[in-house]
Amino acid sequence: MVKRGPTNPLTLSLIAKLRATKAPVWRRAAELLQKLTRDKVEVNLTEISRFAAEGETIVVPGKVLGTGSLSAGKLSVASHGISLAAAEKVKRSGGKVYTLEELAKQNPEGKNLRLFS
Repeated sequence: MVKRGPTNPLTLSLIAKLRATKAPVWRRAAELLQKLTRDKVEVNLTEISRFAAEGETIVVPGKVLGTGSLSAGKLSVASHGISLAAAEKVKRSGGKVYTLEELAKQNPEGKNLRLFS
């Protein structure tokens, strides 16, 4: 039988760490990271701007792409992957960029986060 889902050891380690937490947001992020490659979450900055308010912390269990502009103001974005253009635009708007693992360590309870799926 062929194994479905991620095979990267770093991704598998991240999934295990997120599952070990008690916060529902991190468990849901782990579920989304286990999807097949073609079903992974990809979010553009335009979509984040449309649904996020200034000062929010956004969690993307996938990749953030740099298409569009970030008009929501200062946002913190945590993702499994982010394009260079997207990272630059977030930083230019005064926001911060995190990996999922960094944010899970800082906020293990998963409070005040918005999950994009």
